[in-house]
Amino acid sequence: MMLALLGSIPSPSSGALTIGPLSIHAYGLMIALGVITAVWLLGRRLESRGEGTREDASSIAVWAVIAGVIGSRLYHVATDWDNFKHDLGRIPQLWRGGLGIPGGILFGALAAVWAFRRRGIPPAVGLSAAAPTLALAQAIGRWGNWWNQELFGKATTLPWGLRIDTEHLPVGYAPGTTFHPTFLYESLWNFALCIALLRIDRRFRLRPGRLFAMYVVGYAVGRFWIEGLRIDPAHTFGGLRLNQWVALIAAAGAALYLAVDWAHHRAPDAEPAQEPEHEADEPDLRESLD
Repeated sequence: MMLALLGSIPSPSSGALTIGPLSIHAYGLMIALGVITAVWLLGRRLESRGEGTREDASSIAVWAVIAGVIGSRLYHVATDWDNFKHDLGRIPQLWRGGLGIPGGILFGALAAVWAFRRRGIPPAVGLSAAAPTLALAQAIGRWGNWWNQELFGKATTLPWGLRIDTEHLPVGYAPGTTFHPTFLYESLWNFALCIALLRIDRRFRLRPGRLFAMYVVGYAVGRFWIEGLRIDPAHTFGGLRLNQWVALIAAAGAALYLAVDWAHHRAPDAEPAQEPEHEADEPDLRESLD
């Protein structure tokens, strides 16, 4: 109803928040808020299972976040090299946008595996605990694209179309054109994925590692169709954008892992999980975010 009345979603007039003499890049702020929320949820999940503490979550997050940022930036630079090869000074300018999530997930997960081992937490257990927190972090972080007016989708006349100012309007589009708000689609998809993973984890007794594989499948499916809406320059092969191919490979790999693991270990998921005595301590996202 609200969107119908507005006719479109406005874009912010600036990509920074100014408080007196202080200017905060909103893109970085959204990433930071996503990380902080994810670390909080990870700490609660580790403690509710007796597998770790909030201190463990914070320590692991330091390594995973650093590696994730490096990996995501390297992925973006490598897949968009034409925009960097003549201006290498742009590479460390993260506040201008440009983080490739596939690279962030890969580098962050590898660093997390090492950090989990270092803290005495089985990596598969730790990754399962982290799965919904990653979706939550991405759901919040995607709003950085809204602040930067970037990575939107095709032109649309839908009532929730995104308005883009003239400075950020792609060549060939008339002022006033509205576009698919892909940042919003992916944010909502990841919020829903986070809630679904939390419910699955509470309902079933899953083997360690399976929930993380479900996260990969869920995220990749969403990324595939949302990526297909985007109009920013990208390498294409066989009619699909590079990130769509990456999403397909990731989803297929994770689904294959689930199928093989389920075939070899059917019993653990055969029955619903018993409600633990400390269920009240288990984080429910709906309650936690009230």
